[in-house]
Amino acid sequence: MKVGLFVTCLVDLMRPRIGFAALELLESAGCEVVVPVSQTCCGQPGYNSGDRAAARALARKVLAEFDACDYVVAPSGSCAGMIRTHYPELLADDPAGKAALDRLTVKTYELTDFLVNVVKLDKVPGTFRGTVTYHDSCSGLRELGVKAQPRALLAKVPGLQLKEMSTPEYCCGFGGTFSIKYGDISARIAERKCEDIAQTGADAVVLGDLGCMLNIQGRLRRLGDTRTRVLHVAEVLAGADED
Repeated sequence: MKVGLFVTCLVDLMRPRIGFAALELLESAGCEVVVPVSQTCCGQPGYNSGDRAAARALARKVLAEFDACDYVVAPSGSCAGMIRTHYPELLADDPAGKAALDRLTVKTYELTDFLVNVVKLDKVPGTFRGTVTYHDSCSGLRELGVKAQPRALLAKVPGLQLKEMSTPEYCCGFGGTFSIKYGDISARIAERKCEDIAQTGADAVVLGDLGCMLNIQGRLRRLGDTRTRVLHVAEVLAGADED
């Protein structure tokens, strides 16, 4: 099984160890992993900002880079959701590329969804001492149905205890370019999320999208919380969670 790892531009630039953790998890599941070196962005920032031409060019680039793979896996519900949910509309006027598009959308998965429902991973490499709470990122939850999958995998981590917050499905306020366009609203939404996290008393908040991670971590630190760790689920599952 040849799996193309779509690293995501944010992981590549801001927290590469998430990509390495995803790679380790896929290889531990017996996958042959390829990482196209020319990959950049899925096009979502341009798409959300109305620059459909730039987004369309990037979408076609992704199509070409991953066409030979059996599956495409991203450690991001946001990017996987962009490919599966929005590429068909974005490339609707390109009938010549429809076959490649159809192949790409059906074989693209968010990381935990792939590990649970495709390769059915029964053991994870990582261990964790302490309590975590899990934040459901909007795109993964609402576009891809990612909810039970990360929790099922976290339950396999020795030493880890999961304590749910009261509103795990509430937005963190990031929303990609939303946090730039509506900074004050975004900050207040993030504060509400941080309050919910704090009430759990967890040692760490775990989630599946780096954009949300950066938003939550930034707000926690601005509120004076230097204790709560903010970790990607891949880091925890692979044991690559040292700050």
